[in-house]
Amino acid sequence: MKRIHILLAVACVSLPMKAQDQQELKYRRSSIYSMMVKHVNQDFAEDISKVFIDMPTPDKYNNHDLSVKVVSVPEKKLDENSDITSFLKRHVIGSRLVARWFNRDIITGKCNMELVKERGLYNANEFDKELARHSQRGNALLEDAGEDLIGNTFVLVNDIRYIDRSKGSSIVGSILRIGGSIMDIANGGNTNYSENMESLAQIAESYKGFKVKIHTFLYRLVWEKETANKFYRQYYAVGNDEEKRLAFDKNRELFTLEYVGEQESSGSNVSFMGINEDEPLLMVRKACQRALDENVANLQKNFDVFKVKIPLTSTDPITAPIGMKEGLSIDSKFEVLEITTDEDGRTTYKRVGTIKPVKNKIWDNRFMAKEEKATGAELGHTTFEKSSGGKFYPGMLIREIK
Repeated sequence: MKRIHILLAVACVSLPMKAQDQQELKYRRSSIYSMMVKHVNQDFAEDISKVFIDMPTPDKYNNHDLSVKVVSVPEKKLDENSDITSFLKRHVIGSRLVARWFNRDIITGKCNMELVKERGLYNANEFDKELARHSQRGNALLEDAGEDLIGNTFVLVNDIRYIDRSKGSSIVGSILRIGGSIMDIANGGNTNYSENMESLAQIAESYKGFKVKIHTFLYRLVWEKETANKFYRQYYAVGNDEEKRLAFDKNRELFTLEYVGEQESSGSNVSFMGINEDEPLLMVRKACQRALDENVANLQKNFDVFKVKIPLTSTDPITAPIGMKEGLSIDSKFEVLEITTDEDGRTTYKRVGTIKPVKNKIWDNRFMAKEEKATGAELGHTTFEKSSGGKFYPGMLIREIK
């Protein structure tokens, strides 16, 4: 077996943390296609859909988005996951995800392995040579890519609903105005307090209504050995191939999605500190981003197949770019994984120890945490302490455990 300790960019490992944070961490990630269900008749539907389109893919995953990001539906409650499953099947989303993996040309059917090589961190020349030889190692590389990459492609369908909290905002605004008047009296009629509180009251009222609850449905692309073999034999075209193009288009239903689970956000209040009253879309963005991040974090905790692996960026102290956005708390526990490959290039992950976060060293990496001056927002990473195991190296991966 061959040990691989450093999957980070080589230059990244030797740099100080500040410079390191600016480098892209290169490691294998699961891939996500995230889409939104838009309720056309609900308040702020347009604003919510606008900010959702601008929301980036969670940074611990690869972006596997398709062209459609927002689907409009009449104002009705979705029937658990049955409506979502029906939609995904009707629009053959599974086949579209497979086509994206192989950069399939919809006109000619031509495919390539560039995205697989890029996300799998394979040696491009070696990968191409082994595939061309149809060698045992070439087949093993395809199996490795299927198990570790293509088979970890997920779909997030987010049913976003606006919650009206306008009454609460109006009450806050009134309290602020009254508070300003009282301070004026206490200061001999000085109107500065009243003017400031009036401004704050207007800001508070401008926030009314911007509270959302998101119901997220999680699906996984089915990429079994039989499906993969059929694709490579009958549908994968190295050049313009009308026969294989037609065969793929006629058999798109072969590529399916399996329902994994779902999560609904708590609908808790979000602080809008740091947002100006003339930035209403940013307010909507923050409410939506926080709710979606909450769901993704809980889905990771509840479903092992969706858990992310994060590289250690240093070992003295032990640090990793993960934090409260991923649901990290003082009670979190992680296993440390050593990456190994066999002679044919298959990748495995071996546990070599466990770690836990250090109190007061947990990074608050939630959206706009810095702007609201949240504790831990300036850290840039979370610091851990070793619970068990031997020597760790930068580039080893960590994964949350129960």
